[in-house]
Amino acid sequence: MATVHQIVATDKAPPALGPYSQAIIANGFVFCSGSIGMNPSTKQVPEGVADQTNQVFDNLAAILQQAGSSFSKIVKTTVFLQNMDDFATVNKVYQERMGGALPARACVEVARLPMNVLVEIECTATVN
Repeated sequence: MATVHQIVATDKAPPALGPYSQAIIANGFVFCSGSIGMNPSTKQVPEGVADQTNQVFDNLAAILQQAGSSFSKIVKTTVFLQNMDDFATVNKVYQERMGGALPARACVEVARLPMNVLVEIECTATVN
């Protein structure tokens, strides 16, 4: 049986940088692609990891809202860091922006991220 899915797209978050969607809704979940800290209006990326992380959360909030979801409905995140030394800084912003939600999470250091950003976050959430 084929799964029916819906593409999620909003201009309030940066467009996908390749042949993929910002998110997909399927079977009561929204699967958000990795989001980087690019401002969707200016196409600029802030320099510091805290500012980039805040912009990532702004972008994810827009995508989740478009999908009919929110941070409180996130069940899993994956955080990609260019440098694990930024773990504490990213955690601080993550905790502030998640508003008490405690989804399952993985955090990994990677050699490089798109546009040489310092952080990228993807998530899965339930939808209404």
